Amino acid sequence: MTSALTVEPTDLTTPSRKRTLVIIGLMLGLFFSSLDQTVVGTAMPTIIGKLGDMELLTWITIAYLLTSTAVVPVAGKLADLFGRRTLYLVGMGIFILGSALCGMADSMMQLAIYRGVQGIGGGMLMPLAMTIIGDITTGESRAKMQGLFMAVFGLSSILGPQLGGWIVDWLSWEWIFYINLPFGIVAAIVIAAGLKGTHIKKKAVIDWAGIGTLIVGIVSLLLALSLGGKEYEWSSGMIIGLFVAAVLFLALFVVVESRAKDPILPLHLFKHRVFTVVNIVGFLMSLGMFGALMFIPLFMQGVVGMTPSQASSVMTPMMIGSMLASIFGSRLLFKVGLRPTMVLGLSLMTIGFGLCLTLGLDSTRLQASVNMVVMGLGMGVIMPALGIAVQETFPAEVRGTVTSATAFFRSIGGTVGIALLGSVFNFKSVDVIGNKLDGVFQGFGPQGASLLDMAHNNPQGLYSSLLNAEFLKALPEQAVEMFKQTVTPLLKTSLLDSLHLVFEVSIWFCAAGLVVALLSGKIKITPREQKRPEASSESAAEEVVKA
Repeated sequence: MTSALTVEPTDLTTPSRKRTLVIIGLMLGLFFSSLDQTVVGTAMPTIIGKLGDMELLTWITIAYLLTSTAVVPVAGKLADLFGRRTLYLVGMGIFILGSALCGMADSMMQLAIYRGVQGIGGGMLMPLAMTIIGDITTGESRAKMQGLFMAVFGLSSILGPQLGGWIVDWLSWEWIFYINLPFGIVAAIVIAAGLKGTHIKKKAVIDWAGIGTLIVGIVSLLLALSLGGKEYEWSSGMIIGLFVAAVLFLALFVVVESRAKDPILPLHLFKHRVFTVVNIVGFLMSLGMFGALMFIPLFMQGVVGMTPSQASSVMTPMMIGSMLASIFGSRLLFKVGLRPTMVLGLSLMTIGFGLCLTLGLDSTRLQASVNMVVMGLGMGVIMPALGIAVQETFPAEVRGTVTSATAFFRSIGGTVGIALLGSVFNFKSVDVIGNKLDGVFQGFGPQGASLLDMAHNNPQGLYSSLLNAEFLKALPEQAVEMFKQTVTPLLKTSLLDSLHLVFEVSIWFCAAGLVVALLSGKIKITPREQKRPEASSESAAEEVVKA
């Protein structure tokens, strides 16, 4: 290795004014960067009304997703090379710049591009915040703090939609982005003042080939998953080409990393059982988790008939359960070990999805909320534990790399989960609705043929009649009542069948993660301050893995 990061002893590992400043700054940055992932959705109808180009709607989300995911492992490695303080401030600067540009966008195309810039900064902030907390705390103190930060992340998810609606109603959509500026600047100043810098002993060698092949491979994969089945057919040349590019560049990335002097993602890390198990479990957990995050609100609105605000309130118990479990559940890691903690969290998530299969046409908000609490408790137990496990296992020289890798695999799991579960939902919807509605639209006049075509090729278009009253206004007056009496009940049962299949697939994802956890062996995570001080950096990662 041609460069090494010297992590200087610092008084930040004990309670102090500087440590408090850093924690406050990190919480501010984490809250507003994660808030930006949920607050925009509420404002999108207003933004479309102002900027037009509704066909670019999905790119507002895709652009942020692409850049924020691709930059995660790169940011972690660069933080190990150049120091957490430097990279965090760079990330915050990019996030502030992207937010300002988004607020000044004059078109949807500009907004999509600026969201990509914002995503670069946002993708750096989350893993670096967790890495810095890993640097300034140890042992159970680290567990408490990581749990608290996950609670902040959950709180931002709860407040995002409500805050977005309030900002649009009382200010303007631009302030969805401008609100990040003052708080981001304050967070940057606090971090700059409170966090001690690190330095490089030798000249740093940046793995440009690894960075390039990784980003191209990941962006190709994310584009294929985001556009497949929506903008393009899965069998189209565009999607197949993107998948081929993803495989080729990710394979090339592995080759490059195996030969690099200082790789962006050292492949030898996968020889450590903790690193491998944590990332496999995190990937599988995220695959299933999005079954709840994406489709429960759809169930509450489309099947039960709630308003959007009522449906979003059903998710609140899940977030509260996750917040509480993340604060107290992360301490279980040191008391019972990694395997029991993962098993408990994944078991609760699996049970939660199983309870979702009991939801029906007559389900109440209370019943759905109870199910969400169980699922939230499982998420809260396992999510902070995964990050803490790798931070306690590996020395400070690679802490940024391993922490970012854990966040990266969870993010990729979530992206793949969205695509897979969306495909499952679409496939089931086409099959069920097409069979149930054949012959139903004969009395609907000229619109009957187009409605039947929609049933076979675009069932989501029909489902919009359950979510948006404007759909029915496009029908002739005499057909509206017929639609409500004959079509709406069939749509609700079809939607319910499709969502049940989504929940079943989510159960299998969580169950796969549970199997990995059960087969992981006895892994005891020992707080780093309890290890022998004479242990070398290379042996430090080994002595905490006790089979």
